Amino acid sequence: MLEDFYAGPRCALVVADAQRRVLVAGHGAFAATGYQEQELIGREIVDALGLDFGDEDPVAVSLEWGVRKMGVPCAFRPKGATGPVAALCDIFPAYDEDGGLMLALTPD
Repeated sequence: MLEDFYAGPRCALVVADAQRRVLVAGHGAFAATGYQEQELIGREIVDALGLDFGDEDPVAVSLEWGVRKMGVPCAFRPKGATGPVAALCDIFPAYDEDGGLMLALTPD
C-alpha cells in the first residue's frame, strides 16, 4: 500500500481489518491524534478517531469497491480537544484476502 504514497510529517497511519477494527496505529498517529496505539486497537476506525465525513462514508466505499479515496476532507476528534479538527484523509484498500484498509489522516 505504501509503494506510491509518502506520508508527510504530520500524517497518522492507521490500519484496520475488513470489519473496520483498528489493527495497528503507526507513523505519527500519537503526534497527530493524541491517542496511544493501545487506545485505538480493536475499536471501529471511524469511531476511534472521531472521524466525520459528512453524509458519505468513504471507508465503506473503499472496503466495498476496493478503491482508493484520496484527499477526502473530514474532521476528527483529537484526544483532549474541545472540538473537531479539520483534516484530509486518504484511504487505501488492502488487495489481499484479508480485505482491510490503511487510512492516512493529515490534520490541516
